[in-house]
Parts: sequence; C-alpha cells; structure tokens
Amino acid sequence: FSACFGAAFLLLHPTVYAQELVKKMKEHGSTAYLVNTGWIGGPPGVGNRMDLPSTRKIIDSIINGVLDDVEYEQTTYFQLYIPKSVPGCPAGICNPKNAWEDQGGWDLAALKLAQKFIDNFEEFTDTEEGKRLVAAGPQL
Repeated sequence: FSACFGAAFLLLHPTVYAQELVKKMKEHGSTAYLVNTGWIGGPPGVGNRMDLPSTRKIIDSIINGVLDDVEYEQTTYFQLYIPKSVPGCPAGICNPKNAWEDQGGWDLAALKLAQKFIDNFEEFTDTEEGKRLVAAGPQL
C-alpha cells in the first residue's frame, strides 16, 4: 500500500491532501466514483479482467447522470455504496461478491484486503483527520 499511490513523493502528511480533495469536491459539488477496471469473478486464474464495453457503459452512466437514479447497496467490510445494476451491463457486475462463483472465497479475500487497509491506515491515526479517515474505511 502507498498513501495516495505515491507516498515517496508527498511533501505533506497524506491527510492534508485528503482534506484538500474534500474541500474542492464540496466547493464544486463533485461526486467521486470508484470504478473497477481490474479483476472480477474470482481470484487470479479463475476470474477475468473487467471487459471494456462494461467499463465504458459504467463511465458513460456516471457522466450522463444515469447512476443518480439507480438503487444502491452497501458493500461488506468496505462501507462503499455500489449500484445494484447499471443499465446495459451484465447482471451482478457491480457487486464484486456477486461476480464470484465461490462466495466463501470472496468473503475470505475481502476480509484479508480489508485487514490490509486497516493495518495500513493505522499509521494515519496521529491526526483528527486521520482518525476520521480510518473510521470511514473498512470495518470488521
């Protein structure tokens, strides 16, 4: 893990950059989306890469405001809200757990990943902003 994907290049504490991002998003009324463009359907060797047409449909739905009008559900562990479906995309593609044939395998992999996030962000609890960041992150 690397804070902001570039810890070696950050001059300030990572929470300073997080605060600036929140400030700018509020100032401009922005919404952030985390789009999975990587691996789905299982662990390496079982799953596959997210297909480009689905990725494009998801991005188009974000840009065109389609996702403003769909139903959302909260993910296990990560406290993220994900659309239950995206018009034009295969069923089950939005919730990573639904894309895995081995649901127990997903639970185990998600639990391990959540613990890695928790362990990594423990070092940022030295500031009030860092404590809020940790509280908003994965919970076991």
